Amino acid sequence: MEYLAKREYSTQELAQKLKGFAEENDDIAALLDDFNKHGWLSDARFTEQIVHARKAKFGASKVAHELREKGVADELVADAVAQLKENELENAREVWRKKFKAPPDNREEWAKQARFLQSRGFGFETIKKILNSKFDDDH
Repeated sequence: MEYLAKREYSTQELAQKLKGFAEENDDIAALLDDFNKHGWLSDARFTEQIVHARKAKFGASKVAHELREKGVADELVADAVAQLKENELENAREVWRKKFKAPPDNREEWAKQARFLQSRGFGFETIKKILNSKFDDDH
């Protein structure tokens, strides 16, 4: 309960944490099922929290990868990706602006900025839209 009081966990993530404290006859799966039934543990809430925390800095593919690593179900990952894709261009533009401030002047600079955005999990179509367009200061 102490873990859940601090933040949301995925079922797999909490199971992994509890394995270090479990003895042979402890039934972690039953405990986690009980937590789910009482509403104390929810992969949907965990997914919502991760999406909210990461959407301003990362693209859909990076967030989806993190959710899959934490053992979140594919349907929840798909919903999260769909939610992130809605505003991905705006989020990518903000991440890009914070880092670079100006469009690339040459191919090397374009590649550098593209690699940065790609490392943040943004798709190539989004990256091309940002780096190939001319921005005004107020846009």
